[in-house]
Amino acid sequence: MLILVAIVVAIAFFAVRSYNRLVALRNRFKNAFAQIDVQLKRRYDLIPNLVETARGYMKHERETLEAVIHARNAASHAEQRAASDPSDAGAMRALVGAEQVLTGALGRFFALAEAYPDLKANQNMAQLQEELASTENRIAFARQAFNDAVMLYNTARESFPTNLVAGFFSFSEAEHLIIEEPAEREAPRVSFGP
Repeated sequence: MLILVAIVVAIAFFAVRSYNRLVALRNRFKNAFAQIDVQLKRRYDLIPNLVETARGYMKHERETLEAVIHARNAASHAEQRAASDPSDAGAMRALVGAEQVLTGALGRFFALAEAYPDLKANQNMAQLQEELASTENRIAFARQAFNDAVMLYNTARESFPTNLVAGFFSFSEAEHLIIEEPAEREAPRVSFGP
């Protein structure tokens, strides 16, 4: 009888320990996404200023400017959805897709802006570009930390015998935040140097 009680206590201890570890790992990846969230919001705040600065110089490029703003708004909406639940795989995929569209629109914007020497010389534009480049680097570091936290969580969730606890308490798999196309992995080029 004493052995049976010891086995039940050991199983209960293991289940509680595994549950608490999964909760801690889930909270870690959610916190890591919060760091991405901060940097993405910073990026989204910079883009309208960048477009507004360029608007006076690029009067005939209205379509490109509107495409950047539209992509920024779509990415911001996708980011808000993902921020509300970083464990939602659909929201994470939507965010990746929206970010890819935004990166492409910014790439076209900067390529087009190269044709405007006065815009390249604008001090405000140069400062915004520098801030955007810095923010892109911060996003990359935050994304790496998030993906590392997701990997630890998913590994713990899938490892035996913790997977029994994960299945019983419905700990779902977390989605990595990965830009899939190699061209999309690069930060938009924001240099207007000579």
